[in-house]
This record gives sequence, structure tokens and C-alpha cells, in this order.
Amino acid sequence: MTRITIAKGDGIGPEIMDATLDIIKAAGANLEYDEIEVGEKVYLSGNTSGIANESWDIIRRNKIFLKAPITTPQGGGYKSLNVTTRKFLGLYSNVRPCMSLHPFVETKHPKMDIVIVRENEEDLYAGIEHQQTDEVVQCLKIISRPGCEKIIRYAFEYAKVYGRKKVTCFTKDNIMKQSDGLFHQIFDEIATEYPEIENEHWIIDIGAAKMSDTPEVFDVIVTLNLYGDVLSDIAAQIAGSVGLAGSANIGEECAMFEAIHGSAPRRAGQNLANPSGLLEGAVMMLNHIGQTEIAEKVQNAWLKTIEDGIHTYDIYKEGTSKEKVGTKEFAQAVISNLGKKPSLLKEVSYAKEGALNLPKYIKKPAAKKELVGVDIFVHWNGTNPNELAEKIQKLNNDNVKLSMITNRGIKVWPDGFSETFCTDHWRCRFKPSTNGVLEKKEILRLLNDAMIENIDTIKTENLYNFNEKPAYSLGQGQ
Repeated sequence: MTRITIAKGDGIGPEIMDATLDIIKAAGANLEYDEIEVGEKVYLSGNTSGIANESWDIIRRNKIFLKAPITTPQGGGYKSLNVTTRKFLGLYSNVRPCMSLHPFVETKHPKMDIVIVRENEEDLYAGIEHQQTDEVVQCLKIISRPGCEKIIRYAFEYAKVYGRKKVTCFTKDNIMKQSDGLFHQIFDEIATEYPEIENEHWIIDIGAAKMSDTPEVFDVIVTLNLYGDVLSDIAAQIAGSVGLAGSANIGEECAMFEAIHGSAPRRAGQNLANPSGLLEGAVMMLNHIGQTEIAEKVQNAWLKTIEDGIHTYDIYKEGTSKEKVGTKEFAQAVISNLGKKPSLLKEVSYAKEGALNLPKYIKKPAAKKELVGVDIFVHWNGTNPNELAEKIQKLNNDNVKLSMITNRGIKVWPDGFSETFCTDHWRCRFKPSTNGVLEKKEILRLLNDAMIENIDTIKTENLYNFNEKPAYSLGQGQ
């Protein structure tokens, strides 16, 4: 018996959760439930996180969390419960299977069967943002070696266990050479450990275009957080409907399972909603906890129901569908098909699959690290970089000198173009004058002298070599 945590959520959440639980119970799932309240009611009680402390205790004790969609109120500083849960519980892997149900659900891609494995904790979703000047805000893109290794290894292990033939990496490392470059580098390293699985890399823009046009050429896609968020919704939609897709969020200790769609408050309480997305999440949950025979039974019954043409309003189509049903009736149809298998759609077989081998991250030996410069960011309302350079060069001394000024990443001094549009946010790069290594006390001296000269410094970024290789961007125009 496995004890799990459930949350019925908001909008259509309670209806689709009840339908899902009825189906898996009828299939023989060996589960006990602790129900918690999350979402809109908790938010509006004054809790900006949407979840009470005692609910966290229950989730952490049970380890497995099945969650229906919730409503996050607009404005007011309310935090996304999904993002918070993923980060707090270390749910680093988001897994979204997207499979065509042709010809029973309309799609332009009848052979589509892909799984998107998305990094779940880092990237721009770290949520580290600052306004730095009147005209410029920044959002930090955080990419770590442990984060990359864990998600990429998960993708290859998933492919191995589920009999997938290829893993494709999507990045934009032709532009973000440090952050996306690290992800691509680690993908290539880990791919060598799985010679039986084909591997490839695509730049995200052309890769996304290819996936939208010819998804059947992909199998498992692994990518960073933001790209994965966008890709997985596109994939679910072109497969047939976002409403049919489930999602798993997997960590080393805990896991959360859900539908990928929202709470749809306009459809709440009308017995209209399609429970398939949450049911797909529950199937992934059953596989995760080892109840694979039950997962297989439920998935095949669901496929048989879709094949029988018993459809909720969102996928119902005259000439293809045979009966339009509500949430409860759809659940009953799935229950009546338990033990049956589809005849045209591909039946699933989970019972022989083993657990994913996911060793914990082991820290690598520290690299040789040398401080070789500093970027000092300045708020200045002028528009002529040469005027700013004249002011900034007053900070030069025998040890360190201004080497470059950029604006929004474009070099504007020396030898900048007058056509380049400049905001009030300037990056001023200082490099050592002699032996190539900068002492940290020089950074403090630069900042102190800048204050004396009434130069508004807003942040600094140290420039390092790791193992004698530059580990910082040069700036476009270099």
C-alpha cells in the first residue's frame, strides 16, 4: 500500500480528480490518500504561496503528490505554486509524453510519439530579476553543472527503460555560449555512456520548427527550462490537445504528477471537463511507484475508450466520435474498458520495465580559477559612449585599465558605430595592465574611485578563467 498526497485544486480540478481516482481505484491501485487544500482559497486567505506549512509536511512525508489544476489570483504578489513546489522539493525533471491518437483525435501528425524531458529548477525560472536603471531590467539565467547532468542523465535513462531509440538535445548555444554551451557540452559527455541510444543536437529555433512540422523524426527531447516549457505545450497541442497531456515532476526524494492544462473556471461544476490529462499524470505516478500492471491496465482502457469514440466535448467531432459524454460518464466508460486493449491504437506494456538508474550527483574536482578582469555596470543617461569612456578612464591606474564598453551586449567603445542605439545601462570592462591576473582589492579601489567621480555603479561581475580558459562572454562586436 502506497500513501500519497492529493489536492483537488480549483475550477474543474475537483471533478477531474474524482474521475481519476474512481478509475485508478477500480483498476485496483493499491493506494491510500491524504488530501490537502492548495490554490485560490489558500491564496485569498492571505497565504501568498498558495499552500499551508502543514500541507508541506504531508507532501514531504508521503513523497508522492497528485495535484489537480489550481487558480493563481492575478496581481498581489502571489507566487506560482507549481514553480515553488518544483524548487522546494527538488523536482528537477519534468516529463511530458505527447502521442498522437489518430484517427480518433484530430491531428496533422498521425505518427507523432515524443517525450519532452525538461529541466525544472533553473534557467530564467530561477526568478532572479532586478531593475537596474530607468530603462533596463535584468533576469539572470542560472545554469549549473549538477542541474545539467541530472536532467540529461534522466533523459537517457528514460529512453533506455522505455525502449526509446534516440535522445535529442535542444539549446541556443550559438548565442549563449556559456550557459546553453554548458548544457550541450554535458549532453555530449553523457551521451558517450549510452552508445546503444542515438543522440543529436539541434539549435532550439530550427529544432522547434522541425518538431512542429515533422515531430515523428524525434523520440526523446531534453532541453532547458524555458525552452521545454514552450515546446511541451506546443507538442501536446499538435498531438491533438493540451487537455489530453499529463506531466510528471521527478526529484531524488519526491515526485508530483498533474495535468498540464489550467483550472478552466468557466467550465467548473458543469460535468464537461475531460479528465484525461490528470489521468495520464496518474498513470505516470503508478509507473513511478512500481504499480506498473495497474498503470498498463488504466492506459489501455483509456486508449480503448478513445478508440470507441466516447469523447468529451473538447475532442468530440462529428463523423469521428460516436458519443459526447461528460466527465463522470467518460470515467465510467474507461472503468468499463478495464482489462480491454485498443485494436487500432498502439497498446502499452509497462510491466517489464525496471526502475530508472539515477545516481546522485558527485561533485567534480575544483578547476584552477583565476580572476582576470571585472565588468562594472554603470547607470548613465548620456548617449555618446566616447563621453562615458572619458569619465570612466579616470578610474584607470598602473594595474588596471578600461578595455571596452558595451550597451546591451554590443561593443560601443572603442570603435563603436554611431548607429548603435544605446540605453542608460553600460557595461565597462576593466582588464589588468600587466600579468593578466587581477587582485580583488583593485575592484574595491575602482568602486571607491567611481563614487568619488560621481559615477553610478549598479553591479559588478568578476571575469574568471577556469583551467586557463575564459569563462565569460566577450561582447558582440569583438
